[in-house]
Amino acid sequence: MSSILVASVRVRVELLVRLPWVGPGLLAALVGLTVLASVVPAATAATVGWLIDRLTDADPDHLLSAAAPALSAYTVVLLIGHAATAVRAPLSYLAEARIDGRHRAELSRLAAGSPTIDALERPEVQALIRTARADPESFMDGTPGAGVLAQLNLIGRSLALATSALVLAAYAWWTVPLLVVPAVVLHQLRWHEGRQRRRVWRNVPMPSMRADLWSDALVSPAEGKEIRVFGLGEWAIDRIDRHLRPAYDPLWPMDRRILAATWQQLVAVLVPLGIVYVVVAVDAARGGAPVAVATAALVAGTGVFEAFDDAPQATLNAITCVRAFTRVRAELAGGGAVPPPAPEPAGTRPEPPLIRFEGVGFRYPGTESVVLDGLDLQVRPGELLAIVGVNGAGKSTLIKLLAGLYEPTAGRITADGRDLADIGPAAWRARLSVVFQDFVRYHLSAADNVALGNALAVPDMAAVVGAARDAGFDAVVSRLPGGWDTPLARARDGGVDLSGGQWQQVVLARALYALRTGAQVLVLDEPTAHLDVRTERDVFDRLAAHRGAASVILISHRLSTVRRADRIVLVSGGRITEDGTHEELIAAGGTYASMFAIQAQRFQRGFDDRLEEGELT
Repeated sequence: MSSILVASVRVRVELLVRLPWVGPGLLAALVGLTVLASVVPAATAATVGWLIDRLTDADPDHLLSAAAPALSAYTVVLLIGHAATAVRAPLSYLAEARIDGRHRAELSRLAAGSPTIDALERPEVQALIRTARADPESFMDGTPGAGVLAQLNLIGRSLALATSALVLAAYAWWTVPLLVVPAVVLHQLRWHEGRQRRRVWRNVPMPSMRADLWSDALVSPAEGKEIRVFGLGEWAIDRIDRHLRPAYDPLWPMDRRILAATWQQLVAVLVPLGIVYVVVAVDAARGGAPVAVATAALVAGTGVFEAFDDAPQATLNAITCVRAFTRVRAELAGGGAVPPPAPEPAGTRPEPPLIRFEGVGFRYPGTESVVLDGLDLQVRPGELLAIVGVNGAGKSTLIKLLAGLYEPTAGRITADGRDLADIGPAAWRARLSVVFQDFVRYHLSAADNVALGNALAVPDMAAVVGAARDAGFDAVVSRLPGGWDTPLARARDGGVDLSGGQWQQVVLARALYALRTGAQVLVLDEPTAHLDVRTERDVFDRLAAHRGAASVILISHRLSTVRRADRIVLVSGGRITEDGTHEELIAAGGTYASMFAIQAQRFQRGFDDRLEEGELT
């Protein structure tokens, strides 16, 4: 029992340190209301005793006038109690919102500020984030705000206990330990039950995350097409059930055991309280104690147990959330937002850097498969470099390493001789713009979707328009119902959906906007897979126009396009196996030449190699 008590105190302190997050004014109001509410039980007992005393001693002809002061005092105490509760409720809600808001902001900043994404890809880290995000989805999920306010309530109840104990002691000292000890034991039993539930609940987040994937799919327009066409509705519901049952089923036997043992808690309340009630009543009946004192003692006795009537679940849920946050911070290696880069002096634009991959090796965390193995590559300042290779050769991984989303497991990457790790992720990414193969379609306006290419810069509409023109997106904007203010999501008011090719033009414009606002290296991973050959050629011409002002790294499966690059490298077996111009590689007769010949035959037979989803109309 002592270890449980120590654990209880420790977790409560962990929560109370967050109480100042509510702000000084609101905190003072909450503390004042809590103290005021804490004296209400004892004041109620005292005024009831006073009222009984006045009624028993008063002349029947003047009963009302004799009882008026005590009745007024009793009424005032009741009103104060109700007023304190009524005012405290909205203030408590505001305090919880402030604490939870700061907690969520810190968690978001922690996740977004992690220099790499490898930890975020691990299921156990995602499960921790789900627990730490303070977004309850069940009775076993909690928020720090609710836990912190529960501790403030407990302090108020402790004060109520002390004042009730004083009233009891005024009658007989032995009634205090007789009632307080079982009340403490009862509270610790409830605490132990809550800890038992939490132990069973530890294994729930992972299957709940799997169930959430199917729950979201059932209501998502994107997955809704296949769910309806393939008849996956009942199958998905069955999947949800299969994930949740193993997670929740262990709770029910434990709850049945706890419910079966509730008679013990009932005995812990009724026996000591019954003893005090009987002794006080008999004593008053025999004239040993005034009726007023006996009545006050009876009311105060109930107040002792009410002081410990807080459910520990809010505290346990909150501390689980807080500790998950602490573990997330440890998993994300230091946490905290990546500091923004220092602004460049006005009117200066450094030359594109010389980038080198020096013996770079990489394997994804938790796997033994080597993706890159001693790769050496040089990206010259201002050149247009094309990277080709079969699927799975490691082209996209190479780009993620260049962007600092992963750290090499061997070797290093340098810019003008400096290791990217020494430059720092924020400073390096300010010089870099990347269009990923699995780019994000933000449910924002067309202008915001483009301006996100450099969120640190002051939005520049002229640069947005220029980048859209370079990407060929300006023609699409001219057809949007609200122009640049049109949301690019049908779920938004006045929004529209774009085709795959049109979205690819959006992200190209996004990357080109970054170039116009300071980036020196542009990386494009399959940027034209949804475009037809003619549009792709136009885009390539616009990209080529940026040579010199920026280095352009292009990954594409269409060799008819990359042939116009300054230099082409072939990735195979985790290394660069061929390097040269298109003419040099064709003359060499190697893998690149074979791949080009195969694609040329497909193109002659009418294959376009374009992925399309339907045009905006």
